[in-house]
Amino acid sequence: MPGFGPADLLDCYRDGIFPMADSADDPSLFLVDPPLRANIPLQGFHVPRRLKRLVRQGKFEITIDRDFHKVVAMCAAPAPDRDNTWINRPIRWLYGELFEMGHAHSVECRLEGELAGGLYGVSLGGAFFGESMFSRASNASKVALVHLVARLITGGFRLLDAQFMTRHLSQFGTEEVTAEIYKQRLAEAVAIDADFHRLAENASGAQALQSIGQTS
Repeated sequence: MPGFGPADLLDCYRDGIFPMADSADDPSLFLVDPPLRANIPLQGFHVPRRLKRLVRQGKFEITIDRDFHKVVAMCAAPAPDRDNTWINRPIRWLYGELFEMGHAHSVECRLEGELAGGLYGVSLGGAFFGESMFSRASNASKVALVHLVARLITGGFRLLDAQFMTRHLSQFGTEEVTAEIYKQRLAEAVAIDADFHRLAENASGAQALQSIGQTS
């Protein structure tokens, strides 16, 4: 998409649109405005009992924005359950630029210092748009999601968009809403100020669960 830069991408997010590619090797991208959107609730986020126990144990070290580019690369890489992804070189460049602008963030799970899972997404006002996640250790991406939700709640965010509904997301109470409802929520969320870094980076699993529990 000639001339399409990070400022254009932010405008797309404000309008409820996001980019994708047909494959990681495809040099082009296209914009998506789906009729249904998956929204993960920040009020009433459900943490399954087994996952809650894992988060509280603190098996993973959680870091924020330390390895953004590597998280994106790991999300783009083939995995046992997927031969290819939609994250191509132009998309990686765009989100790298948003990261430098302070609009993209990563949540990382580490085991013995090495990345074991994580996720990345875009923040705009009080809205956060989850883009992709990966796991190289069991449940690592789910733990990252719990810490993300705690961070968004603490920071005063109003909306967590997950784009498309999946079985993986449904266990957290994710709801599918029409584009009309989504865009109403989006307009309200982007109009407010929120702080992705209000929660301390070294917040424990117990502290993350406490933040979530206060709203569930």
